[in-house]
Amino acid sequence: MMSKRPEIGVYLDDEEASLIEALENGATPLGSVLTAERRAELEAMARTTFSEDREKISLRVPRSDLARLKSRALQEGIPYQTLINSIIHKYVSS
Repeated sequence: MMSKRPEIGVYLDDEEASLIEALENGATPLGSVLTAERRAELEAMARTTFSEDREKISLRVPRSDLARLKSRALQEGIPYQTLINSIIHKYVSS
């Protein structure tokens, strides 16, 4: 039977694999790169997004892109889905 759990190293480069291993071992090698101003801006965008009617979608993305998104969200100190929402909102609003 096929396992749904991704195996480290199968689709990830060395940097991604070491990041996942560090996170799974409880190490937190990343620090937030958010300034207080940027965090407030992202929170405001998230609040605006959440206050609107929302539509559930399904989206397939390459695993490597999703791993990088999750890594960036961790660096920013926000959930990865919030980061995706803010990227979409920023793109369509500009």
